[in-house]
Amino acid sequence: MRSCSQSCIQDSKMTEEQVTSYLLQNQRFLEDFVMNHCELENLERWVIRYTQRLSKKSAQGGGRAPPRKTSLSRWKFCVHADKRKMLQELTSSLYLKPSKVHVLSELAATIASAVNADSWNLFLFDKNTQELHNFKCDDGKCQCGDGIMETNPVSKTSLAALVARMREPVRICYGEDEARFAHVVDMTEPNAAFILAHPIVQPDGELTGVLELYRKADSPRFYDEDEEIVNSYLVWGGIALHYAEMYSTMARQRKLHSFLLAVVRSIFQDMVSMDSVIVKIMTFAQKLVSADRASLFLVDNRTKELYARIFDVSGDPDNGGTHEVAKEIRFPIGTGIAGHVALTGESLNIPNAYDDERFNRAVDQQTGYTTKSLLCMPIFIRGSVIGVVQMVNKTTGTFNRNDEEAFTTFATYCGLALHHAKLYDKIRRSEQKYKVALEVLSYHATCTDEEVMRIQTAPPLPHPGEEMRHFSYSTYSISSDEKVVATIFMFKDLFHSDMLDESSLIRFTLTVRKNYRRVPYHNWAHGFCVANSAYAILKHSPGTFKPLEELALFVSCLCHDLDHRGKTNQFLINSASPLASIYTTSTLEHHHFNQTVQILQQSGHNILKNLSSEDYKQALSLIKHCILATDLALYFPNKSKLKRLVDEGTYDPENVEHRRLLQAITMTSCDLCASTKPWEQQRETVKVIFEEFYEQGDIEKTEGRQPIPMMDRTKAHELPASQVGFLKNICLPCYELLAVVVPGTDDMKKGCLENLELWEELAATEECKREKGDGT
Repeated sequence: MRSCSQSCIQDSKMTEEQVTSYLLQNQRFLEDFVMNHCELENLERWVIRYTQRLSKKSAQGGGRAPPRKTSLSRWKFCVHADKRKMLQELTSSLYLKPSKVHVLSELAATIASAVNADSWNLFLFDKNTQELHNFKCDDGKCQCGDGIMETNPVSKTSLAALVARMREPVRICYGEDEARFAHVVDMTEPNAAFILAHPIVQPDGELTGVLELYRKADSPRFYDEDEEIVNSYLVWGGIALHYAEMYSTMARQRKLHSFLLAVVRSIFQDMVSMDSVIVKIMTFAQKLVSADRASLFLVDNRTKELYARIFDVSGDPDNGGTHEVAKEIRFPIGTGIAGHVALTGESLNIPNAYDDERFNRAVDQQTGYTTKSLLCMPIFIRGSVIGVVQMVNKTTGTFNRNDEEAFTTFATYCGLALHHAKLYDKIRRSEQKYKVALEVLSYHATCTDEEVMRIQTAPPLPHPGEEMRHFSYSTYSISSDEKVVATIFMFKDLFHSDMLDESSLIRFTLTVRKNYRRVPYHNWAHGFCVANSAYAILKHSPGTFKPLEELALFVSCLCHDLDHRGKTNQFLINSASPLASIYTTSTLEHHHFNQTVQILQQSGHNILKNLSSEDYKQALSLIKHCILATDLALYFPNKSKLKRLVDEGTYDPENVEHRRLLQAITMTSCDLCASTKPWEQQRETVKVIFEEFYEQGDIEKTEGRQPIPMMDRTKAHELPASQVGFLKNICLPCYELLAVVVPGTDDMKKGCLENLELWEELAATEECKREKGDGT
């Protein structure tokens, strides 16, 4: 080419220097000549060569070559009008399907068209396997990126593999470069005379694939300019790939989040049993990674084994899929793939199971099933492996990094689901045990038919109404069965016969007696005594309480200490009793009320069944209020409120809250009625009360705690002084307040005062003995 130009110049008797000088001085002439006589392809080639020359000079001069950036002016020169149109079409098509494969296939087709290639091949790089796979399109054309990825990777001696390793483009001219590329096998397509193989590298240096462009023998070879055009397109393509990756990641995350939400909704809203949860976990896991089969093994920490009863879920059991249920299988942790994962806590992604020596082929041989790929991952709770999920045979290809990442997130929810399922099973079993225990206790804590018959045939008490309405009535004078008969009499005497069913009343009273424990003081005799005191108050103050309130008061007094253990609330709290964990305040009182309700709910025991629905609810509410009021911790605030109303003259018997305060004080008055009884009864009662106190104190000493003086057996000499303080500070203020609001109870106040004087005498005597003892 140069020799021809030199001969032309010599014929015209002009030197190259003269032509150069002329063109430099007449650039307008040069511009007109180029515009009128030069083809656009030559202009593109010249601009590209000029840019390459500048880059080489910069590199040779010791400077660093500037990165290739395609400016708008560069595109105007380097891209033909029809090539710009191709880019516009490509950009528009990306909105329809912005996947990475789609971007690459469309970009490859656009580049092939831009450089006038006769055909092309796209090889995609798999980051998981570090291998290239050929992306095949029908008839060499892809519509919206649709194509088939070949399962087998390309040969490591292929041209594409060479370019992937070099990360540099390679141009081959058939017939000239065989010697230079003799080590490359199958480097050409059929009928391809010229090849341009170019790596597709993203801005971060990550290899995405390799593009091979082909021209036939009747086409020109590939030049540097073609390579530069490919580079120019790939600059834009890198941006498109970046956003396609972002879109793909976001779409994958959105799909995963929707999937996990469906998992949580399905598992936690319908948790029937551990087996059902396991089936759902396996089914969802199978869908998540597109596996053919799934198995889940749980860890038995006691035996150090993995076990499973349900395995090989195939498809969706709700839509025709199956899962195998068999006898429980067990094997040691560390055995097989699943055992290794359970032992190490690390996931395994095995593309070819038969190549792994840990894989047990015996199952395949027995079933005829061929295991190819495996994804086995641990499930953790609180840092410990509680199970292993094993996915078998991905439906397309092998399990990849995306499958691992998605399943790692899914495994967290699996762990929570399994943990909750275990808790659910434990709770369900506990509920069944509770029902069995309740049935057994109900049988033994319920009156028998023989007891009912004995009470029905028992003779009536002589003149019960005259004696029992007195506050001084002695409950020690009658037997246990007679107390039952007396209770039934008081019920009938206080309330209309149409309000109570006699059969239910007998059973209720007998079962209440049976549910009082045999403790020194808080027993059936105490419950009867308190109920009798309520009977006396109601008989001496007609109209003070409404009929439903009277019923609630009497029932509450009879049941107010049901199942009392002979210990105080504070003792139960200090000893971490289960009752104290259930009821944090008024522990025993809440338990007494619940026992009352439990007896009412037993067949043939509901003495309130004749009440209307509204009255029934109100009666239970009043009973609860009254029983809880027997907690002395609530007595003091109740007394203060009622006393303030009385002192201010604002007490209103029609006010519901005011009446509730009166009910609470009445309950305390009945509960402490022993302090109002004649001296012999009072002294006998105090003995059994303190015997119960001393038993608690003895237990506290064995547990290393120092009991309060009132419960310390070694300080029994302080009993009179203790009683003086109890009557003066608690009992007497209660009865004085009650006598003001309910004048008919004045005898209770008088009895308390008489007992207080006698206790003060005993306390003085004990003090004299102590002083004499100190003096000696």
